[in-house]
Amino acid sequence: MSTPYDPAKEGAQMSFDGRMSYGDYLSLDMLLNAQKTWTNTHDEMLFIIQHQTSELWMRLAIHELTAARARLLANKPHEAFKMLARVARIFEQLNSAWDVLRTMTPSDYSAFRDELGQSSGFQSHQYRQIEFMLGNRNKAMLRPHAHRPDVLAMLEEELSQPSLYDVALKTLGQRFDLPKEVLNRNLSEAYTPHPAVEAAWSEVYRNTEAHWDLYELAEKLVDFEDYFRRWRFNHVTTVERVIGFKRGTGGTGGVSYLKRMLEVELFPELWHLRTAL
Repeated sequence: MSTPYDPAKEGAQMSFDGRMSYGDYLSLDMLLNAQKTWTNTHDEMLFIIQHQTSELWMRLAIHELTAARARLLANKPHEAFKMLARVARIFEQLNSAWDVLRTMTPSDYSAFRDELGQSSGFQSHQYRQIEFMLGNRNKAMLRPHAHRPDVLAMLEEELSQPSLYDVALKTLGQRFDLPKEVLNRNLSEAYTPHPAVEAAWSEVYRNTEAHWDLYELAEKLVDFEDYFRRWRFNHVTTVERVIGFKRGTGGTGGVSYLKRMLEVELFPELWHLRTAL
């Protein structure tokens, strides 16, 4: 009979009285006690964890997008590229999460849906911050956060900052002559595509060797938006599969509202130029 393996004999730490442990470092007691269910239905735990983990990934996305924007402003694009690549992979993880949630049937969800009240992912302030950071800026979307002055102030501050795409255009404008209405626009408003911007990006794509840094920046942005669009699409199909065309718990049109969001372009000229190349 073999002797049971004892990791301590190879130096593994086994005693953590007064010392930093894995659970301490990650605050696991607090994290794993945050799943408060409101019913005794089986699938409510899935629903809560799906959304809580999504918020954690979004927190990391905000961390990376904030740093990427700062690196671009500091003229350190290659450092920003790594962060943008990471954000794309974060949204790949968020996409995979829909596959788990889609195992919940309409019957499963309807068993606890009423307990959500008026709460809805539509009200996620982190998702709103990400949209604002990327350039999808709609001041009407501040209203769901009016009951939280701290969150409202944070989102209003974000609207005073250049979006990631604004910073990318500033970088582009260092090499190409872009109009003042693009470079000096009202940052709090949604961006409107401009032919001069598309022409500049098109030149980058036509002469990649001369503009490799801008070409790489453009492709990093497109790569990220690709995953972001997939996330939105998976959101729509998951909601339709689970609740059909019912109104959302937060009062939106549900699937109809989400389908409208599919039409939003974050970095429009980077998509439009492909037709003319």
